[in-house]
Amino acid sequence: MSCRVSIDGRLPPHVRLAARELRRAAAFFAEKSSARVGVPFREVSIILHDDAGSAAAHRAVMDVEGPTDVITQGFDAMPGEEPGVYGELYVNWERAVAAAPARKGWSPAKELLLYVAHGMDHLSGADDHSPRDCAAMRRRELRWLAAFDSDGASGSGA
Repeated sequence: MSCRVSIDGRLPPHVRLAARELRRAAAFFAEKSSARVGVPFREVSIILHDDAGSAAAHRAVMDVEGPTDVITQGFDAMPGEEPGVYGELYVNWERAVAAAPARKGWSPAKELLLYVAHGMDHLSGADDHSPRDCAAMRRRELRWLAAFDSDGASGSGA
């Protein structure tokens, strides 16, 4: 059973990533993250926003001021739901647009997909509190992103 992925919000055209492609990438990263921990990912909502929306969500969810790239919030299964991972990813497209030029050959779409992979990794319990953990997460997420690109799953040039 694959993870149900819903998307709330829209990406501006200059990000050059269709909602369908974002949904497919999110399901792919959920599958990789699920396999890593042996727990099925059931449902993940992706909420797209800009810096202002990110700052509001960051304050509401984590009591931290200012925008960030992705905020991850996991939930327990409701009574009657299958056990597994349920969550929300608050993904900031404006940060992706700003950060992409700093990486050679990197598009805003690819940066945004990296944020989604990072959020899925967090939903599986990975954390980046230490430099070692942060580096391990980044290596894993870049492998997932490369696998998504190389499998021909990505048609966006992300």
